[in-house]
This record gives sequence, structure tokens and C-alpha cells, in this order.
Amino acid sequence: MAFLVAGCAPSSPRFGNGAKNESVATRSPGPRFSSKEVEEERKENDKIPDKKTVEKVVSGERDFRKEKNEAIAPLDRSKMMREISKYMGVPYLHGGASMKGIDCSAYTMAVYEKSVGKKLPRSAEAQYAIGTPVPFQDLKFGDLIFFNTTGEQASHVGIYLGDDLFAHASVSLGVTISSLQSSYYEKRYEGARRIID
Repeated sequence: MAFLVAGCAPSSPRFGNGAKNESVATRSPGPRFSSKEVEEERKENDKIPDKKTVEKVVSGERDFRKEKNEAIAPLDRSKMMREISKYMGVPYLHGGASMKGIDCSAYTMAVYEKSVGKKLPRSAEAQYAIGTPVPFQDLKFGDLIFFNTTGEQASHVGIYLGDDLFAHASVSLGVTISSLQSSYYEKRYEGARRIID
């Protein structure tokens, strides 16, 4: 999985660079998120993705769309994965949109614009208002998935990778890969949108 995160080691937390993640843990995520929300995310994130499954999903070794005998969407999976991977370990920063700090909607914006040339709105809520709604059981690689993490509709967004995994800018860990089976995300899941049909 060398292309996913440069310097990734089995002991590195959440598939990011350990040193970067330590700074993320001590960095203030910004005014929108209280310490309660950061603490809830840390405490309830009880399903850490299995490294081998992540490697298979990220490398495209397992293509879940083919397993379901569905047509493959016109997304360049490898190009999108390169963009997704480029940001791994970048700290979370509310309102941030750079490699020094980025928030969830800026992350999805950057990945979509650089990998498929699609411009997304700036906020997670505005991104939730576009595209085609997708039932949970029909999620495909590249779908945007949304969560209510602050009490506001669609306050968090990530990119579905397959096998219940998604990439996102987490308030407590920065850009990482998480599991939809985690208690934190499972109970806050709101829905999904397909941007590219």
C-alpha cells in the first residue's frame, strides 16, 4: 500500500504518519467543533479498518461493483485514489483547504476537482444538495457520504471507497480512512450522493 500513505507503517495510527497524527490530536479543530465532538469521535470510533482490507480496496484488487454485477461508473479509480491518498495525515482545520490543514468539504472538493474535473460546492451541506441520492446498500466507490456530527444536517462528508470504508478529514485524526461500522459513524450516517453516474 505504498502509494496510499508515504511512510506508512503497521504501527502508525489510522494509516497516517504517526508524527502528523500526534500534532492533529493536540491541534484545535476550529470554532465549529467543541471538545465534546472531538472526544465523542475518539471514544466512539471503535471499528478501526483492517489494514489488509484497506490495501485491497485502495489498490482496486477487490472491485465491489463487479462483485454485484453492476456497471462500473466512469470514474478513474486509480486517479481518484492518488488524490485521496495525497492528503492522508494532513491535519484537520476548520475552513482549511491546503496541505497544512483541511476540513471535510474542502477535502472532497479537492479530490473531485483534481481527479475528475468536477467542482463541488464548498460546504458539506451544499454538497449534500447535489448529485443523485444513493441507498446505503448501493454505495459505490467515489460516492459522497454524509453524517450529522454537530446536530446540523450533513455537517460532515467523506468519499466511499468500498467494503464499508471511507476517506475523510476527521476532526480528531485529520485525513484518514474510517469504517462505516464504527459506532460513531454508524449512528450519525445521513445518506449518500452519487456525483458521477
